[in-house]
Amino acid sequence: MTSEKNILNRLYIVAGFMFLFAVAVGFKLINIQLSEGEKYKEISAKRVFKDFTIEANRGNLYDSNGSLLATSVPEYDIRFDALTVSEENFQKYVGPLSAELSKLFGKSKAHYERNLRRARANKNRYYLVARNLGYSQYVKVREFPMFNLGAYKGGFIAEQRTVRELPLGKIGERTVGYGQAGLEGAYDEYLRGRNGHRLKQKIAQGQWKPISDANEVEPEDGLDVVSTIDVNIQDIAHHALLGQLEKFKADHGTVVVMETKTGEIKAMANLGRTSSGTYYEKRNYAIWEAHEPGSTFKLMAMVAALEDKVVDTSDIIDTENGKVKYFDRIVRDSHRGGFGEISVARSFELSSNTAFSKFIYKGYKDNPEDFVNRLNNMGLNQKVGLEIKGEGTPKIPHPDDANWYGTTLPWMSFGYGVLLTPLQTLNFYNAIANNGIMIKPRLIKEIRDRNQLVEGHNQPIVQNSICSKETAKKVREMMKNTVKRGTASNIYTEEYSMAGKTGTCLTGYGNGKESSNYIASFAGYFPAENPKYSCIVVISEPEKSIGFYGNIVAAPVFQKIAKKIYTDTPVTDEFKDLEVTNPSAEKDFQQYFAKAQKYESQIPNVQGMPVMDAVSLLENLNLQVRVEGSGIVKKQSVKAGTKIKKNQTISLLTS
Repeated sequence: MTSEKNILNRLYIVAGFMFLFAVAVGFKLINIQLSEGEKYKEISAKRVFKDFTIEANRGNLYDSNGSLLATSVPEYDIRFDALTVSEENFQKYVGPLSAELSKLFGKSKAHYERNLRRARANKNRYYLVARNLGYSQYVKVREFPMFNLGAYKGGFIAEQRTVRELPLGKIGERTVGYGQAGLEGAYDEYLRGRNGHRLKQKIAQGQWKPISDANEVEPEDGLDVVSTIDVNIQDIAHHALLGQLEKFKADHGTVVVMETKTGEIKAMANLGRTSSGTYYEKRNYAIWEAHEPGSTFKLMAMVAALEDKVVDTSDIIDTENGKVKYFDRIVRDSHRGGFGEISVARSFELSSNTAFSKFIYKGYKDNPEDFVNRLNNMGLNQKVGLEIKGEGTPKIPHPDDANWYGTTLPWMSFGYGVLLTPLQTLNFYNAIANNGIMIKPRLIKEIRDRNQLVEGHNQPIVQNSICSKETAKKVREMMKNTVKRGTASNIYTEEYSMAGKTGTCLTGYGNGKESSNYIASFAGYFPAENPKYSCIVVISEPEKSIGFYGNIVAAPVFQKIAKKIYTDTPVTDEFKDLEVTNPSAEKDFQQYFAKAQKYESQIPNVQGMPVMDAVSLLENLNLQVRVEGSGIVKKQSVKAGTKIKKNQTISLLTS
């Protein structure tokens, strides 16, 4: 009996546990149905339906003249749901559809019909018909037999995506940019637009099919950005730089061309060398690469010294045979033996390191902070602040720095120990071209929604005055003479005027002579008298055996750009009043006219007349005229009043 009782007790316990378990299961089912039902329904739906993002078309990026720099192009993949089409429609249209596909894509009709029938036999609901179609092709395919019935009756599935294209190709690629780089990244908030959404259903083999032809939320295209870049000037700068890089087998280089009065950047070319010796837009050196500027920094040093009146352009400096020692280091001129005693202005034209080190050291050695403060007050320790990301940080050494030595000041005078990007250097030169007024460089003109203006950026952004007009006038004359008779005289031409400064900077000089390389540069503007464009050329690590000085490597690029721009945009003069009188010319004409009326058969007296008027008068009397010199007629070979003979010759001697 006891044993049976124990067995029954155990059965009761087991039954009790089973009852409790059943109650718990029932409670959970009721809870799921009533409390969490919607949650699990949503999870279930997500496994079957999914909301896909449709990326908006990015806005177009234009140059200043309306030429496309970057644009979004739609591409389409066409697929076929072989099950959604009725048997009647499939058999009726599969042949005509195959024929149209054959005409458009080139493969045989039999090829397409065979594959479409196989897709239906295999119950393929996502058969790939064509890939990477342009919009015009997509429109054609959409109207083909069977596909023109739509998604449900015709099994037509079109998947769209956008592809960014650069019409200029590799020219200006880094400036135009992609992702978060260049203009694309800088103005992404305008260009990107707003994405749309489309609901799709999960079908066999993890594939997703659109529920309908229409999107749930239509994407909104981005706005268009009109940049300051001029594709013609960009092309000029690119090829001028490329040719010089190839000639000197340099590692990389950059060119920036800026409109002087507005700060608009018209071209920004950046090219780096590949392992195979070709060049491409590797990175934006103009903005990113801060390096020692070398002698192009002498403009900054000169402006500081003139503003602080520690020197004047007419002061005489002894270059001491081209060598000056400061503590344990020697400053050398590139010209062996130096330049003797020369003026401060001439030392700029000839780019004398010794002269610059002497007058900067003498003027600031007791208080070098004055020199540094002057440079900083001119904005040289500040970034330009261009919208493109990645601008290099400038560096102007300060006496409080741990690595400030007795030689720091004299070496700063010719651009060593200082760090500036090419664009930061150009910004200063552009200010001098503007008589000391610094204008912020910029890359954007307008934001547009198709043809409607959203934002305008056409007003120059004036930052500050870096120096007096008097100082700017003095250094502008020096830069003009640098091209005419100084270190850049090799690019001088009478056809058009240029002004600027050469730079040659030794890099890696602390690692021994064999590991050293050079940075060749030229910065300036043109025309010299009324600057319209400023420009900087920097070429890094040219092959030393071919050449490395700034006037040989970098300056010719500047000259090519200036020449091409001059040719394409000739200078024209406009006259408000064409009725202009010149008293001197009027007097000469009256004198000429009176003699022409008086003399018909006698030699006139042309002494004292302008030679061109005298020649015209004598030739009208059928005389043969010979002229020596130019200017005013001093003597004539045949005496006035002599009777004219047939085929007579008269010689004129001018003063």
